[in-house]
Amino acid sequence: MKLGVFIAAFANMEFEPLLDYVASVGVNAIEIPVGAYVGDAHLKPAQMLHDEAGCRELKAKIAARGLSISALSAHANPLHPNPAIGQPHREAVKNGILMAEKLGVETFVTFSGCPGGAPGDMTPNWVTCPWPTDFSDTVKYQWEKVMIPYWKEINAFAEQRGVRIAIEMHPGFCVYSAEHVLALRDAVGSKNIGANFDPSHLFWQGVDPVFAIRRLGDAIFHFHAKDTVIDPVNANVNGVLDTKSYSDFINRSWIFRTVGYGHSESAWRDMVSNLRLVGYDGALSIEHEDGLMSQKEGFEKAAHFLKNILIKDDAGHAFWA
Repeated sequence: MKLGVFIAAFANMEFEPLLDYVASVGVNAIEIPVGAYVGDAHLKPAQMLHDEAGCRELKAKIAARGLSISALSAHANPLHPNPAIGQPHREAVKNGILMAEKLGVETFVTFSGCPGGAPGDMTPNWVTCPWPTDFSDTVKYQWEKVMIPYWKEINAFAEQRGVRIAIEMHPGFCVYSAEHVLALRDAVGSKNIGANFDPSHLFWQGVDPVFAIRRLGDAIFHFHAKDTVIDPVNANVNGVLDTKSYSDFINRSWIFRTVGYGHSESAWRDMVSNLRLVGYDGALSIEHEDGLMSQKEGFEKAAHFLKNILIKDDAGHAFWA
């Protein structure tokens, strides 16, 4: 396994000083944002897709620091029913896949998307319960008429280019749990679609990530190292369906934290061990979204926490068995 970082948190840093910095902290791999919600501060596909020399230079700068690219990411809502948002997000997904092909990056990370609740809607509609039956009808429409056809087309586009699609499970989008990843995989009929596994999004749904890891198995293509803490005061009064601002830390039922500030070292060791059990040996890509710490402090604490937890070497022969 490799220690990685999602460099979206460092959009204000110049690229080469950023590479020097993350390498000095002990990172082996970087995940680069290429559009939509996470921006494209360090890699703009619209420019780089036509710049052969620029692509060679980018790869050389990364390799010179002993780093690799774990994934390109365009966290987007490609199913957004408002064309002013949906169209540029769909372009970000396609350009991200093309950029991954050009750079020889195997994995592209994004969201499944969430469409409107019915034809003609202009805002996404995320459903959280089956009744009244309008909600069940909405889910059926979203999956069968919008999401599955879109991902069949885009997966074929990616598959032709040797790029895997790692869907990040996230509430607010149609795919937000292990069963949804596997259902979409089955519906598309391709193992080229899998998961970007972010345990922080599962913790606040009440999911045990270890069980989800075992359920997904070889469908895990990439991993975000981020934590969540459930606030015992607010959650026990209001539950975890919380629409308050992410910056309203003291009143929210849960908030994102850097690794180790939501769950114990033992919990993270169990996750890493189970990733190894199901055959995942890729990067644990640190994603900083901890509002109680600066980007550098949150990232550095996560890196320090994970260094002794990662399993880096091949297990070898079980000589005792």
